[in-house]
Amino acid sequence: MFGSPPGAGNPPAAASLRICLFGQMSARDGHGASVLPRVRKTRALLAMLAIAAPRPLLRAQIITLLWSSRGKEQARASLRQAVHELQELLAPTVPKLLVADRNHLALRGPGLWVDVAAMLGATSARAQDLALFQHAMLDDLPGLDPAFDQWIDQERQRIRQCARQIAEEILRAQPDPETAIPAAERLLAIDASHEGAWQALIRAQMQRGNRGDAVRDFQRCQAALAETTRLAPSVDTVALLEPLREANATDAASPAPIQLVTLAPTASPRRDHGGVRLGVVPMRTLHARAEDELSLGLAEEITTALSRFRWISCVSAGSLSGIGADAVTASPLVRQLDLDFVLEGTIQRAGDRVRVMARLLDMRSAGEVIWAHRFDHEATDILTLQDAVTAGTVAQVDPQLLLREAHHAHGRQDHDPTAYDLMLRAIPAIYRLEEDGFQAAGDMLAAAIALDPRNAAAHAWLAYWQLLLVGQGWAQDPIGATMRAGDLADRAVTLDPGDARALTLAGHVCGFLHKRPEEGRALHARALSLNPNLAMAWCFSGLAHSYLGDHAEGIARIRHAQTLSPYDPHGFFFDMALTMPYLLTGEYETVVEIGRRAIALNPGFSSSYKGYLAAIGHLGRAEEAAGLRARLLALEPGFCIGSAIDRSPLIRAEDLDRYADGLRRVGLPLRRTPSQPRLVGLPGRGSAAG
Repeated sequence: MFGSPPGAGNPPAAASLRICLFGQMSARDGHGASVLPRVRKTRALLAMLAIAAPRPLLRAQIITLLWSSRGKEQARASLRQAVHELQELLAPTVPKLLVADRNHLALRGPGLWVDVAAMLGATSARAQDLALFQHAMLDDLPGLDPAFDQWIDQERQRIRQCARQIAEEILRAQPDPETAIPAAERLLAIDASHEGAWQALIRAQMQRGNRGDAVRDFQRCQAALAETTRLAPSVDTVALLEPLREANATDAASPAPIQLVTLAPTASPRRDHGGVRLGVVPMRTLHARAEDELSLGLAEEITTALSRFRWISCVSAGSLSGIGADAVTASPLVRQLDLDFVLEGTIQRAGDRVRVMARLLDMRSAGEVIWAHRFDHEATDILTLQDAVTAGTVAQVDPQLLLREAHHAHGRQDHDPTAYDLMLRAIPAIYRLEEDGFQAAGDMLAAAIALDPRNAAAHAWLAYWQLLLVGQGWAQDPIGATMRAGDLADRAVTLDPGDARALTLAGHVCGFLHKRPEEGRALHARALSLNPNLAMAWCFSGLAHSYLGDHAEGIARIRHAQTLSPYDPHGFFFDMALTMPYLLTGEYETVVEIGRRAIALNPGFSSSYKGYLAAIGHLGRAEEAAGLRARLLALEPGFCIGSAIDRSPLIRAEDLDRYADGLRRVGLPLRRTPSQPRLVGLPGRGSAAG
């Protein structure tokens, strides 16, 4: 219905609409006049249609990306207005290119030219079309909507991956060094860390007899890898220049011997800058080769998703495709790439079901399996299957890597700890919430910041530590701790506004401790646009929605966090987070069930008792309440109804009333008694979980 693909290559003379999406967006008619919409969301609509062309997009999908926070009717009206503006703008000069029906929108027709489509249509015969690629795309459109920001990020990653694959195919097809050199340079313009392209470039220079150029390209390779991956070239790359080293050793007449700086890539140096290096091996297919495409696509998707975590450095899945059926632990390629961890697995199809088995191996412990999971999905929609497996894998691998790295950091006690080591050692103690270890974690995070004042992650974790310190009743100066938490959170975001974990931790401090959930929700939305597989951000975002009274959305988001990472070390927090929105919607039995589970997972977390106790109060279970009340007051002696309400970030009066009434029914005092220690509060500020 919607026609043939838009033309590729240079814009044909007959092109009636030329749309450029790389860099800042532009749209021009056949006479060169701009037809770019004035309203930014209409521009975004045009961009989405241009990337999809000639495929249609569902109106519902467009609404989800551009008007995610509006009601359905208001969002539909906004879309109708944007379509009307686009039709009025295009109709005079490029009629019939915009096709609209009740459910779909599309751009189609032979007169349409889009730079992204032209670049993706590059071939060996038209390799110059790859020059259209730019790392930035739609530079002037981010910030319209968190969902649209996420879409832009995903499209940039997808198009970059496609461009790299096309450039790789073009490079492989070159028959001689004369054509291989420009092909390698085009690939490096897309991915400066592509060591295969560097090897092809150096090899071609050697074949042409250009010794000086070969050495200069090797030095460029060293600089590019140091900047992007902080690693040296592999032994295979170094070996390409071995003939020059030998020539230098025997050529006494050479006035200026070539100096080759050789670093050992097979060593596993301590990375003082922090972070881990991980590779995703394309999964082995147990039956027909029909699954090979899914295997590579899944590896690419997981690699892209893991690279969104600031502290995880990923090598391209294509770099590991040569391992094939070999044992990963025995592969020299894994050693050459200096990988700390490898994710591998298998794909098996049975009828209309696909089973994916994924395993995470610690290469510094002889390939020990530290995480494994099985995913079973219907095979009718491969893209949906790929998205589901990627999301589940990434969300579960991140916390496992954190804990494993903490284990390695504790094993390096004989060394002077780096800021990264100190931060890693602190995180498990924060999760455990045992007072002595928790206090030591705060000291380690402070020491990490002293060693590395620009470490955004350490600032964010210490802000969260201060928040829990107040919430547990352990702060000797709650006012000071509250203020320090805010300062640390602000500093974390300033240092790295692209760190999703730092953003969501800062958002939780803002919404939870400072009772500004609207601002907190915005930070969570930004975090999720940067990394949609960060389970912690989904949980904190759900809490922010609940504070504002949208309990159904809060429950949905926290449940999604649990779905993404069902065995998360922070799982007790996810359960605790669910108790409040379920309490405030009157689902008291559900609160009791979840509360019991949260306390079983971590009996030292005082916030798990509060919503649970309020639900028991509404259910009238006095006997059960007595034991829970005693345990809560042992953990937090100053807790009372007044302090609970003073601290609570809940915005709606009816929510506060329901919470307070439940606590009153279990016999908690309105205010602390004289025998209880005084817990100094900060008026208008909240505690860890209310």
